[in-house]
Amino acid sequence: MQSKTRLIVGVTGASGVVYAKRALEALREAGIETHLVISRAAEMTLRYELDMSAKDLCALADHHYAVGDIGAPISSGSFQTMGMVITPCSIKTMSEIATGVTSTLMSRAADVVLKEHRKLVLMVRETPFHLGHLRTMTQLSEMGAIIAPPLPAFYAEPQTVDALVDQSIGRTLDLFGIESSLTKRWGEDLAKGRRNS
Repeated sequence: MQSKTRLIVGVTGASGVVYAKRALEALREAGIETHLVISRAAEMTLRYELDMSAKDLCALADHHYAVGDIGAPISSGSFQTMGMVITPCSIKTMSEIATGVTSTLMSRAADVVLKEHRKLVLMVRETPFHLGHLRTMTQLSEMGAIIAPPLPAFYAEPQTVDALVDQSIGRTLDLFGIESSLTKRWGEDLAKGRRNS
């Protein structure tokens, strides 16, 4: 089925747009068809953090849509996908999704994913969280979303920032059952947990 090969990728204005870039690259390598939507704030963040334009990021996706295009294919539940990852996910976007506000294609596509009982993974980028953030995350988790902040895995002994990014994206792709070479796995690639002392 087509749902096994399509993934929606949302990019919002939180810091960490490098995660979106790496996700799109990894999904292309894995043969997954990508449907990209970028918020206006994310377009600014792309310039600040990667000196990259929205057009450059769109070139990494198979299909892309304007954030105001609420008639795009990804706005309908009849359009089969594996689900959606929002990376990075701003608090604003997370809050809109939790309350059912669907004023943009970003929140509409996420709402569709939830109502169709598909996977919605939110790589929330904020720290520290206040109680309102935590309650919103609880609400989304109860609704079926997966909250997956991109936290570093130091057990993998990363030597570069790219390695930290790869580990986070690899673990996120795991949530969709997508194979990649990005994740160093405990007890497999990383045998420390199996060594006898």
